[in-house]
Amino acid sequence: MADTRRPKSLILDLYGRYSPQFRGWIAVSDLVRLMGLLDVDEQAVRSAVSRMARRGLLRQDMRSGVRGYATTAQADELFADGDRRIYASMEPASLTDGWVLLSFSMPESERDKRHLLRSRLMWLGLGNLSSGLWIGPRRILDEVVAAVRSLGFEHYVDVFTATYAAFGDVEDLVSHSWELDHLAAEYNDFIDVHRPQLASIKRLRTPMGEQAAFVTYTLALHQWRKFPYLDPGLPVDLLPVRWPGRIAAEVFHDLRERLEPKAIAFAESVVAAR
Repeated sequence: MADTRRPKSLILDLYGRYSPQFRGWIAVSDLVRLMGLLDVDEQAVRSAVSRMARRGLLRQDMRSGVRGYATTAQADELFADGDRRIYASMEPASLTDGWVLLSFSMPESERDKRHLLRSRLMWLGLGNLSSGLWIGPRRILDEVVAAVRSLGFEHYVDVFTATYAAFGDVEDLVSHSWELDHLAAEYNDFIDVHRPQLASIKRLRTPMGEQAAFVTYTLALHQWRKFPYLDPGLPVDLLPVRWPGRIAAEVFHDLRERLEPKAIAFAESVVAAR
C-alpha cells in the first residue's frame, strides 16, 4: 500500500482524538515528539501547524511561557462532526427507505462554488448520478440540507426525497453513481494492513505498551477516517458480493477497543511530563 500520510491530516487526527484530554492545547515540542513517533519530521510539523493556523483551525497560544497551539471553535466543530462519523457503527441503509436527490445549477462564472459544493457532496457520501444531480440514502437528508445551508448555497440547490420506480436496475444505478471498486480497494488496503496487526495483538502474551499502542492506533485511525465520509452505508442488496466495508469496520472498532485507552494514556503522559 502506498504511504498516503500527510502531516496536516495526521495533526488533525492527533488533535481530534487526544487534545480534549488537555483542553485542546499542545505545546509545540510535545506535538513534535508525538508526530516524530508517527514518522513526521519536525520541519513538516511546524510548517503544517502554521498553515493550519492561517486556515483558522489552530491558534498560537503561550501557556506558562511555553509556545503551543490550541484548537479554534472551527476546529472543535470539525472534530465533533468527525467523532459522530468516525466512531459510529453505521448499519447499512434499508432499500425501502428511498433516496435523497440533490440538483444544483450554477453559472460558469461561479465555478469555484460548483467545485466547493461537489467536494462537500462527495464528503457526505453522495454519488454523482449525472451532471448536477447527486444521490444518497434518504437517511442523510438532514445532513445534506445542513451542508447546503452552511455554504449559503440554497439559491442554487433543490433537494428531493424519492423512490426508484422504473425502468432500469437500481444496482446498476448505484454502481454508476459511486466508485465502488475504488472504495472496495481502499477498504481492502485497510484490512491488509490492520487485520494482521489485530491478530498479532490478540496473540501477545504481554499486552502492548502505551507508546506502541499510540502509534498503531493513531495510524489506523488516520487510514480509517476517510471511510465514514465516502461511504454512506448503501443498502446491502446493492453492494458487490463480498463487500469489504463491514470487515474493515470490525477491524477498526476492535483495534479501537483494545488500543485507544493506552494511546490516550501515552499522549497524556507526554504532555503531563512538561
